[in-house]
Amino acid sequence: MPAVYLDLDTIVFGDLSQLLQVMESPQTVAILQSAILPFGALARTLYRITDRRRYARGNSSIVVYHPAHTGYISERFRELAAQHRTGGFKPLRADERFISWAAQPVMRAVPASLAVKFPTEYMQPWRWLVHLRADLPWIRRRREGLVAVTFPGVKLKAGELAALPEGATITDRKGRRLFWTDRALGSLRRKIIDLYGQPGS
Repeated sequence: MPAVYLDLDTIVFGDLSQLLQVMESPQTVAILQSAILPFGALARTLYRITDRRRYARGNSSIVVYHPAHTGYISERFRELAAQHRTGGFKPLRADERFISWAAQPVMRAVPASLAVKFPTEYMQPWRWLVHLRADLPWIRRRREGLVAVTFPGVKLKAGELAALPEGATITDRKGRRLFWTDRALGSLRRKIIDLYGQPGS
């Protein structure tokens, strides 16, 4: 059976089985899109013509895969880790890099209509841009349908966010700002507060 892996800093709001729709075949591996180059035909072509030096990468906070068809990833990792003990081989630098590299021909992106990374989806350097995105009707509808939100690299995790006073602002190491308001986050703020049992004013 296919499986859905979630990092512990992921909040689930809905039916995770919806994520399985990304599986085009039992060989498919899907993670969250993160790099500029998207998973797809262009990335696969670059991977092929550059002898696997260029490839699309993602974030492994959420992984959709079939365990019976992906054992080669860990086998290849152990093989290469033994050969490159000093860490000179770039795909070995992070699990998501290696998954993306090893399974590039069958990689897919987890749909942003179902799951997102909190900093990518809700944080921007400027308040006006956060509010503009939050006000767009198609983005509001998409966010209401999310089944999972993950918090990779966020200074404060969801449980800590729930305790923040309304209007608090947090800036991450990339200069993106979190505005802890309903205007910026929509219903997500209230969902986090309700989930973690904080008063949330």
